[in-house]
Amino acid sequence: MAEDIDDYLENHYIHRSNWLRAAVLGANDGILSTASLAIGVAAASDIREPLVLATLAGMVAGALSMAAGEYVSVSSQTDIEKADIERERIELEEMPEIELQRLTEIYENRGLKKETAAIVAKELTEKDALAAHIRDELGLNEISKAKPIQAALASGAAFTAGGILPFMVTLFLPLNSMEYSLYGFALFFLILLGAVSAKTGGSSIGKAILRITFWGTIAMGLTAVVGYLFNLNIS
Repeated sequence: MAEDIDDYLENHYIHRSNWLRAAVLGANDGILSTASLAIGVAAASDIREPLVLATLAGMVAGALSMAAGEYVSVSSQTDIEKADIERERIELEEMPEIELQRLTEIYENRGLKKETAAIVAKELTEKDALAAHIRDELGLNEISKAKPIQAALASGAAFTAGGILPFMVTLFLPLNSMEYSLYGFALFFLILLGAVSAKTGGSSIGKAILRITFWGTIAMGLTAVVGYLFNLNIS
């Protein structure tokens, strides 16, 4: 029986949501922003050195920016969670009866009979009142708990992994068709990323590929237009 329950839990994907979101966002941004930058420079220049340098600089700066931004963002979320937990702790000390009634109402709203809800609220309060309110009133648990370091590392590493792919294209493929090569390979990488992320998260692969292809094409196309408008021979 225990093994059946473990197998059932393993079929759910929500426990992967935090790191998967950061990793997919980082890799997608790494591929798309690095490729778009490279396409813009390639459209404005017919020399490899500035193209490679701009792409490398964009990749490094983007990875650091992504990691720092993710850390600051998730840290802010963590601060809000801690403040709410502290506020809840104070309320439990100052007005335990009202908090017990609030917990009872939560369980009633979820479908329990009033008497059953009161029993459940009382027993959970006796066991660990703060934990019960954190989970059922604030909606916080280990799955949704913000983890700044994990999110920052996942985003920075994923951005770097994604950015390396178009960077390699700028190093080795012919300059006379560089924009098209970058677009083609970036689109292939984005489709592959969409399929892998959808498979890992248990969602629709077709929908993920369509979404990532559409927005990727728009981003790279607009950047190419900017490059052609400022068609400079960088020497």
